[in-house]
Amino acid sequence: MPASHETPDTAKPASRIRQKNQAAILRAAEQEFACHGFKGTSMNTIALNAGLPKANLHYYFSTKLELYIAVLRNVLELWESSFNHLRASDDPGEALGNYIRAKMAFSRQHPEASRVFALEVISGGLYLSEHFGADYREWFRGRAAVFEHWIASGQMDPVDPIHLIFLIWSSTQHYADFTTQICQITGSKRLSRHDFNIATDNLIHIVLKGCGIRAPQP
Repeated sequence: MPASHETPDTAKPASRIRQKNQAAILRAAEQEFACHGFKGTSMNTIALNAGLPKANLHYYFSTKLELYIAVLRNVLELWESSFNHLRASDDPGEALGNYIRAKMAFSRQHPEASRVFALEVISGGLYLSEHFGADYREWFRGRAAVFEHWIASGQMDPVDPIHLIFLIWSSTQHYADFTTQICQITGSKRLSRHDFNIATDNLIHIVLKGCGIRAPQP
């Protein structure tokens, strides 16, 4: 086998192209899966919307199921990354406020990805069962333990940490999954960044007030 002549300098453009193509594919897949579900989506349409030949799409993701799971995994990794570094030493108001802002930003920037996740869960979560195993439950208990510490130290009211996390998840994802309902009720054509900012501030106020946490000073 001939030796590779690829240097770090020549490898970087190839790596950037790969990342760009994968990002385009995932974005196109999010939109198609959100609109048509797993069964109603075709790899050909995803390739077309990503601006790539179908052969290139199969180079990165050999099957539709592999791509679908990649979309779900990407959603979860983005959501979890903003909650991974929660510590008992954190200020509760700042930590919860930052987490709610991060989740709302995701709902604004990646609404299709959130809808794909919601459809998967509603349909039974077949392809999420592996992710929601023992490791995930341990991760979840670690987040809840931080809330329990804050309660024990008198930094927040004795609310159930599990249901508090569920409340934050559902309320922030609502603005992605039910945008149509919100727009019909408010008379808006679309939710703007300003709309999301107002909603975010209100959610933070409601959650902190309900937990007996003093809002951090700006």
